[in-house]
Amino acid sequence: MSNPRTVDKNRLHQKLGTKLILIYLIVFGFKLTSAFKSDKNKNAKSVTFHFPEYAYKETSKNELAYREFESSCEHSIACEDLEGVDKVKCTRKCISHSCYQDIYAFDELEEGEIDVRLNSFKGCVIQRSSNSHRM
Repeated sequence: MSNPRTVDKNRLHQKLGTKLILIYLIVFGFKLTSAFKSDKNKNAKSVTFHFPEYAYKETSKNELAYREFESSCEHSIACEDLEGVDKVKCTRKCISHSCYQDIYAFDELEEGEIDVRLNSFKGCVIQRSSNSHRM
């Protein structure tokens, strides 16, 4: 007949062994998954987005001037019935066709895109409008 303490110790060791194996598999599995993810990221090509950059100082005067241009164009006959990105494109072309060509024409805005070029567009508009007023 076996000693009850020996049987309890054996069960305890089995339970601990099982738990340690599960912990090991979880940790190892996580590291393995992370390794595959980082390998995917290393193989992914990063693309740097280049576009003409115009300095834009966010002053109340510049913001007011830009908002006036924008409001006028949003309510123009050409743009008023459009929605979403089509309205944005129409409005920006109306504000300054030349700035739109410089900044957006080679890679048009798409629905849902975060517009990282807006401040550059505003800078172009403000610079060109102030240059035209000087002449």
